[in-house]
Parts: sequence; C-alpha cells; structure tokens
Amino acid sequence: MNKPVEMQDSADYLSQQAELDVQAAGWLVRRQEGIDAHDEALFQQWLASSAAHATAYAQLARAWDGLDALSPATIARLRPAAPVSAPRQRFAWLNFTPQLAGAALACAALIGGWQYWLQQPIYSASFASARGQQLVVELPDGSSLRLDTATRADVTLYRQRREVRLPEGQAMFSVAPDKTRPFEVLAGPVHVSVVGTRFSVRHTHGGLLGDGASVQVEHGKVRVAGSGAALELTAGQAVRSDASGQLGPLERMAPEDALLWREGRAHFNNTPLRLALAEFERYGPTGLLLADPALGELRLNGSFNLREVASFRRALPQVLPLRLHEEGPVTVISAAP
Repeated sequence: MNKPVEMQDSADYLSQQAELDVQAAGWLVRRQEGIDAHDEALFQQWLASSAAHATAYAQLARAWDGLDALSPATIARLRPAAPVSAPRQRFAWLNFTPQLAGAALACAALIGGWQYWLQQPIYSASFASARGQQLVVELPDGSSLRLDTATRADVTLYRQRREVRLPEGQAMFSVAPDKTRPFEVLAGPVHVSVVGTRFSVRHTHGGLLGDGASVQVEHGKVRVAGSGAALELTAGQAVRSDASGQLGPLERMAPEDALLWREGRAHFNNTPLRLALAEFERYGPTGLLLADPALGELRLNGSFNLREVASFRRALPQVLPLRLHEEGPVTVISAAP
C-alpha cells in the first residue's frame, strides 16, 4: 500500500507530540524513503541506546503496517487537518529536509489517530437480570452470555478486543473464536482472557463465595489473572479468588457442577448455613431469620432448588438440629430442643 503522508507545520503540533514518538516517526519515514549504510548505522545506534527507543519504534512500525487494513475514507479522517511546514532544528540531527520533517510529523499524527481509532468502541451495551431471573444475551460477534440472577454485565466491543465487565453476579460465556480480538472478562479483582471457549465467571458480594470471584471452564482454555501470578485453566478446571484477587489452587470441576446454577440449583458441601441462606437470598426473599448467629456456622450438605424456598424450609429440620417457627412475617430458625 502506498501510505498517505501529508506535510504539516509542527510549531503547535510539536508541543503536543511526545518527543520519543516524533523521533521514532522520523526514523520510520526516513527508512521508508531509503537511507545509506551510514544513516542505517546511526539508526541502529539510536535504537540500541534505549529500550524505550526500540519500543517506540516497534509500536509505530506495527501501527504503520496496520494502516494497510484501513479504507481510504478512514485514512482521510485520521490525517492531520492543518498542513504547514516543520521547524528544521528539531530534525537537524537526522539530516531531514523540511519536507521529510513534515512527513515525519504527519506520520506520527496519522499513526496516533489510527491508535486512537482502534480504541473507539464499535458496540457498547449494559445488561441486567432481575432478582430470581436469568437472561440470555446474544452479542454481535456471535458470542452469547447467560446471566444468572441479580447480575449486571457491561459489554464493549473494540476492533482489536472484546471486553465484558461483571460488577456483580454470575454469567456463562460462550465465546465466538476470533484470534484477532481476544475476549476479556473483568470481574472485580480477577481478569479472564480467552480467544474462543465456554466458561462461567462469578463475582458477588454475598452468597457462597462472599466477596470473591470464581471461574469455571467447560470447554477450551482461559487465562485467569488476579493480584498475583496468573493461571491457565482447561476444560473441567476451576479457580476461586478472595476479595483481594489472590487466586486459590486449581480445582477439578464435575461436569454437572457447571450446570447447577443454570438450572437454578446449588450444591452445598460442608457449607456454613449462613452462606447457604445468603445464596437463597440472591434469588429472592426467603423470610428466614437465624435466632442465634452461631447457628449460621452449622454445616449443610445437599443439593437444593434455589427457587423452592418452601422445600428448603421443610428440609432444614431434617438435616440439621434445628426447628422453625413463625413470628409474624418471618420464619425464625432456632436450635432444636
């Protein structure tokens, strides 16, 4: 592609453009025009003199190559608006003519505009499920989300990545494969990134996990980053974090466990009663009240339908040393005599 570069006056522009980017753009344009062995040696010397130089040049070179994918109309929108001539002194050490200096500045502006363009969303929406309900959402990229009860998801699709923020709740993600646009989920202190897979993320401020987050993988592979080292999970694996983002050990996940919440069920395994009650409350008011907070530490086992509170009430005295009695609008849970 013959990339468009316009002449631009830079007295004002230079004051806004980072010095390092301008230098990198200068070398990029100069090498595009063709340089001799002496100037190539100077370029290599500049490149090797600082890691920041090498990084800036590599980023600009990648951005320059990325311009090939843009339409002429898009490139026209990214071009600098007001061409004038560039001051010679800024580029004297590069042996630039005023024309090449202006081209370098225009190049930096064009690439900067391209990078800004990449960061602009092409789709943005927020979704929320009501308490006690679930919601299925289809995204324009072919991915789908299934939101659990009382869940909010903020979706933003960019040209080079896809992002979902999960400030509260639980969701299952079926991600359409796209190697050019990684799919990222930000759930409190946890960051999950994938290309194409099927997995669930939970980030709640109550219920079974308290203030932590969890990730379960049904298909494919995901990378989970918290406050420490990142972990890679494959199908059948899960991990939990605490509120600070500290990841726990990898756990094996039974296939049926991934289906539980989608069926409105929960499996309690040596779970404190207080957490089991909090999990039921996520789906709707239970009207259950502990007479003594110490009873909340009793351990509960079993699988329950989270939408059938009446069945749960009937089961409690059978599986734990408890009795239930009505006090006005609430049902009080107390120790069995």
